[in-house]
Amino acid sequence: MVTTKPTKQKIMRIASTLFYQKGFQGTSIRDIAAQANVNISAISYYFNGKQGLLEQTVTTYYESYLNVLEKTYEETTKVAPPERLKKLIATILQFKQENEELTCFISREMAFDSMFVREIVVTYLAKENYLIKKAFFPVLQMKQMNRREQQLLFMQLVGMLSTPYLVHPDFKQHTIGYINKNDFVKYYLRTINHWLDWLITREI
Repeated sequence: MVTTKPTKQKIMRIASTLFYQKGFQGTSIRDIAAQANVNISAISYYFNGKQGLLEQTVTTYYESYLNVLEKTYEETTKVAPPERLKKLIATILQFKQENEELTCFISREMAFDSMFVREIVVTYLAKENYLIKKAFFPVLQMKQMNRREQQLLFMQLVGMLSTPYLVHPDFKQHTIGYINKNDFVKYYLRTINHWLDWLITREI
């Protein structure tokens, strides 16, 4: 018996691309069905409409994302705090780049304070921040920084991790020049690691 999983995954993948290209409001169920080569009724059956499709797509994204973050965090328990943080950051950027279209769509909708996305992801964002803080703050405590400075630096780090997926691809290319998608994480991670090394070694 053929399972429905491949079809559901295909619909979610197509929807992610169309949401990224046209926005949620600009994408119709008919668009998704045509691109996925399925009947409109299949989307209603699997997801109970476009809103349900969005919710399941975003939920699947964040559950996979947090799973890989938690795995990296647990696998680096015996690693020095700076290296542990760098490994976690590498995992974050790699996942976001591998799921670039959906990452950009979610980031864009959050920046616009989109209610329907914010209600879905608020819990996931709290878990993400919790894991990053658990890896980041031990590095800052090595420098005996006060709590306010720690929070400000955490905000800077989160900004660096999210900014590439907030700006339009044309703007990013105009700003930094063309970089192969597979190389972007390598180059950008190197830049963030330089920032971390400066942070660790600087005099307070």
